[in-house]
Amino acid sequence: MVQGRHQRAETGGLISFIICAAVGVISMNVYLAYAPAIWQLMLRRFIVCSGIGSACAVFSFLIGYLSQSRSMNLKHGWLVMVRRLIESLALSAVYAATTFLTSFALLSVVNAVMGPKIFVGYMSAICGAASGVVGYMTFVQARMMNAKTLASLLPLFVISGVCVAGLTTDDPYWYHNNFSQLGDRTTFAATMFNSTLMLGGLCIIITSYFAISELVTTERLTRLRGDSAGTTPDDVPGEAGRTDKTGKKGKWLGKVSRNADDHGFLIPHYRLRTGILSVMLTLSGVAFIGIGVFRYTPHPILHNVFARGLPVLMLILFLLLPWIAPRLSRTVMVISDLMLVVCAAFGVDWLMGNIAFTDVEALACMVYLGWFIVFSRQIAALEADRIVLQVTQAQIRPETSEQVRRLESRIASDR
Repeated sequence: MVQGRHQRAETGGLISFIICAAVGVISMNVYLAYAPAIWQLMLRRFIVCSGIGSACAVFSFLIGYLSQSRSMNLKHGWLVMVRRLIESLALSAVYAATTFLTSFALLSVVNAVMGPKIFVGYMSAICGAASGVVGYMTFVQARMMNAKTLASLLPLFVISGVCVAGLTTDDPYWYHNNFSQLGDRTTFAATMFNSTLMLGGLCIIITSYFAISELVTTERLTRLRGDSAGTTPDDVPGEAGRTDKTGKKGKWLGKVSRNADDHGFLIPHYRLRTGILSVMLTLSGVAFIGIGVFRYTPHPILHNVFARGLPVLMLILFLLLPWIAPRLSRTVMVISDLMLVVCAAFGVDWLMGNIAFTDVEALACMVYLGWFIVFSRQIAALEADRIVLQVTQAQIRPETSEQVRRLESRIASDR
């Protein structure tokens, strides 16, 4: 019996589980037996265990993701293959970062529950189990990759990152000053905090790239549907007789009313709007990376540029959101404005001396990361709706089925 796509993914996931579990057990046993004494400290054991799991996640994801890609050959040119390989490595980096932080947080919690003396005896077994689970999950998700799958990783990353920062800190009074003090040292806790910020910025940049690609794909489908249906200004209420700059009734690329449900709506200056959105999202990721790279004490100016530039970027992004991302739900735009109001209220409360500046920083950081998760989920919803529209379009107008079939976002695993 021939297996379908989902069954093949599950079967491959089980094979990946067995292989990764064996690799995890063997690697951890070798480490515990031959690592120097300085690397036998419990937190460093957690780093190694999490690193083994992350490595298994990366290899399992790459095998599952690239095994069915139509770009990994020279049929479309070597530039296409190189671009696809870079995109695959970028996605694997998101999985590696999420797996590392989640594993480290879980290991810290289990160690606190069981106690170090008991927990150390199960390190190899735990490492093998964790590696097997992440190997299974990453392989299956790689074979069924879509925007919703990528968006589902972000809450795990944020929660695990916060837990790691809180569990590893050695200064119980850091919150009396600001967040910068949490990473303004050379201790293990400060290094983990700064690494979390850098990984978070990297994940934001990578996720933004694929989110923008989905917006572009959705716009292309909308325009293709409008062209195949012959949409003109005369078809839209209130636009009859509209002409182009030459005075002739040419191809109309203005905004189509939402009442024209059969065609959606076209967005004028789409490239400019999408370019601004991509730049703003990328800069926000760079800001997170800059905060983690440049600690306050040795680099106060650079640290403040990135730390204080992030709220400015967030303000501009939220205010311009209705113009640069009009396909998002109006509810998202209203909630974005409410987030700005809440942050402003907390800022005023801090200026009045009622709360610590750490509270304002924590709120702004959580607001932006929360908004980015919502943004990613909105993109995932757009992708799901686009796929439904593509199937419908191919059935209604078979003559356009080939053009519609070629429209897919860059995150598709079979691209």
